Amino acid sequence: MADETNPLAPSDLPEIVRKIRARTPARLLAGRAGAAYRTATQIDLREAHAAARDAVREEFDPTAAFGADFVKQWDLDEVRTQAANKDQYLLRPDLGRAFDGASRETLRKLCPRCADLQIAIGDGLSVPAVAAQVPPLLPLLYKGATERGWKIGRTFVIHHCRVGILNEIGALLEPSVVVLLIGERPGLATVESLSAYMAYRPSAGHSDADRNLISNIHARGVSSHEAAARILDLAAQMIKLKMSGVGVRENLAALDQKNYLRPR
Repeated sequence: MADETNPLAPSDLPEIVRKIRARTPARLLAGRAGAAYRTATQIDLREAHAAARDAVREEFDPTAAFGADFVKQWDLDEVRTQAANKDQYLLRPDLGRAFDGASRETLRKLCPRCADLQIAIGDGLSVPAVAAQVPPLLPLLYKGATERGWKIGRTFVIHHCRVGILNEIGALLEPSVVVLLIGERPGLATVESLSAYMAYRPSAGHSDADRNLISNIHARGVSSHEAAARILDLAAQMIKLKMSGVGVRENLAALDQKNYLRPR
């Protein structure tokens, strides 16, 4: 039996244990020292908790997150919600659901109205998630939308962003479908998980029941190619059905048959 001074190497574990641990980032069957985790596991947990706290508190700098070339290529303008700083954002979720006055004017001037697909990037609760997942995902969304002949709105970045900002985007720009790529609340498995919230013609009063969500977009979850295929398929359904939310369901079996969910 392993102990603190002589822990089992991964290769020494029974095959069934190795298979279980390979299928999940959860700390299963990690062993123990008495009634507690081993020291190495405790240190790993504390490191993961610190990374999660840092991810929530980090301020979003698109140039640092994406690189200057990516920002220039996609012409990413920055707008802000009414949350003036991170403390306000965390303590007053309502302020993260509405643009400040200057940002409303910026969007009215720069963004075309009535696009088929409008993509926005929000920092949310994890800047590392946005930095890791948006660069591979955004080009795939543009490519797929262009192939469908959709009119694509100008993508922009939102600081101190909550999901409810979808309603304001809908009211200001009147697109058919809005996709908000936003950092998920980090956990102890990863801080790099992104969500894609979607809505058909969002407007004041819309709630989560009127939205669709694709979550867990990260290296060990939903891949960029799978996320893009699912987002575009949902957007097509929304445009066809003229609705979003609980009445719109994904058809993953059909996407899988077309090889859309497999890495390329």
